[in-house]
Amino acid sequence: MVDGDDRQATFGADGSLETDTTPDATGENDFGEPKEPNETDGGYNRYAVSSLLQKAVRRSDEEVAAWAAWELARSGYAWNLWDRLTLYVVEDLRAGSEVALTIQRYEELATERWEPAEWKGRLCAIHAALAAARARSTREGPNADEYFRAVADRRAEARERGEEPAHDFPVGDLEPGGEFDAVFDGHTGEGSRLGRGTEFFKTRGARVGPEGEGEHSARWQRLAMLLDEDHDYTEAELDRAVEPVDPDDPWTEPETIVDEGDPGQTGTETGHTDESGGSDAGDGDSRGSLSDFSE
Repeated sequence: MVDGDDRQATFGADGSLETDTTPDATGENDFGEPKEPNETDGGYNRYAVSSLLQKAVRRSDEEVAAWAAWELARSGYAWNLWDRLTLYVVEDLRAGSEVALTIQRYEELATERWEPAEWKGRLCAIHAALAAARARSTREGPNADEYFRAVADRRAEARERGEEPAHDFPVGDLEPGGEFDAVFDGHTGEGSRLGRGTEFFKTRGARVGPEGEGEHSARWQRLAMLLDEDHDYTEAELDRAVEPVDPDDPWTEPETIVDEGDPGQTGTETGHTDESGGSDAGDGDSRGSLSDFSE
């Protein structure tokens, strides 16, 4: 498939459109008249139809989206159609949607196995447009990009004036001891300097949520920690490692991890390891045995 980036419209100094019509888009329209540059078979401007396609998909208008895709495909502008649908995937589709792969597959069929303007290619175009129109639309990606860029500008302007920014990134200064302290494990320079080794990562940095680990994953995690010859984990640390994060407060971690019912147990302290690299949390008698997790 020809890359649509090579066929973007450009405008002259007088505002006139300067672009070449691709060979597939030449010929006559439905009325037997020679097609003008950028004209579809139905007599429409292909830029208007292309824009209509994305807007119809965004507004979940299935019929209009299907027609716009069909019109572009049959008129020799399949490259424009697939460029627009690919743009929709990243601009208007909710992140994580499997529709992105569906659209990609239809494009492969239409452009690599069949001819885009022929019957099978047109069916792929219609199916892809319908799949896109039926997917959940959102502008979260572009909205986030625009917002973060605006905050970056305000933040830089405030620094130049020597002031605190009125608007800041959601992570603030991003330093150890702050809200996102858990990210500063041994994988970062700050975490290494604080002596945050494997224990810190296992009990804080590697936690998932809010759904938490699945049954098998949690069991494997606990067993791997029990079998670790370099570290002695307490029962509280084993529990903490597989405990899901709080959906309302996903970043707060305790200063120490203490076994319930044993107030004298200090647990693993943030940023503190002994000279051997192990935790000073005690001898691990409360960890349980391997047989507890072998069933």
